[in-house]
Amino acid sequence: MKRLLAILVLIAVVSDTVGAQPILRRRRCLRLGYDSVHTAPEDERTRQADAEHAARSLFNGKDLSGWAVIEKYDFAAHGEIAVVDNAIILGAGTPASGIRVDGEFPRSDYEVTLEAKRIDGSDFFCGITFPVGDDYLSLVLGGWGGGTTGLSNLDNMSAIENETTGYTEFEQNRWYRVRLRVTSEKVEVWIDKEQIVDVEHAKRKLSIWWEQEPVRPFGIASWYTKSAVRDIQLTRL
Repeated sequence: MKRLLAILVLIAVVSDTVGAQPILRRRRCLRLGYDSVHTAPEDERTRQADAEHAARSLFNGKDLSGWAVIEKYDFAAHGEIAVVDNAIILGAGTPASGIRVDGEFPRSDYEVTLEAKRIDGSDFFCGITFPVGDDYLSLVLGGWGGGTTGLSNLDNMSAIENETTGYTEFEQNRWYRVRLRVTSEKVEVWIDKEQIVDVEHAKRKLSIWWEQEPVRPFGIASWYTKSAVRDIQLTRL
């Protein structure tokens, strides 16, 4: 009997030692009137970091809140810009139509995904101008006859004459998933699941055509073409 009692006492001592801190924290919280134990500061910082790096929608699917219609230079005679069925419609301009983010935009270490389609026309239906550090580039999808893809400009060479130049047989009225990733080392682009751009930019001269300057800091344009974009998401890396 004495041996059994000694074992029970030992178990109680060990349990109290192992669980002392959680128990004391619970008692302290009860005395202060809290229902649960406070979250550790590092847990809160982790949650804040996760929230900062979570995908954020840039388009609410209802109106152009957060966006501005571009009206300068080649965009002065833009087509009608409207929101229809959760998509932004860029009417064909003469020559250009486009929208830009009305506010600040990250300079690097970010990823943008969106869906785009050409409705009518035969030139680029999704021209994305975006920041890369202190500079800018433009991603051209469907230019120069309807299928050319690439970045303008790398070392003063346009999207049809540098190593990012490619060709895709874009179908009319078909949605394409576009993924653009910018880091301090690279610019990468995917259409659906196919990677079409993977270029290191650190030692390159980056620039855009003057026609695309009003699209900064981040925007989407079309050229003599009616197009649509939707589901625009921004993720900080």
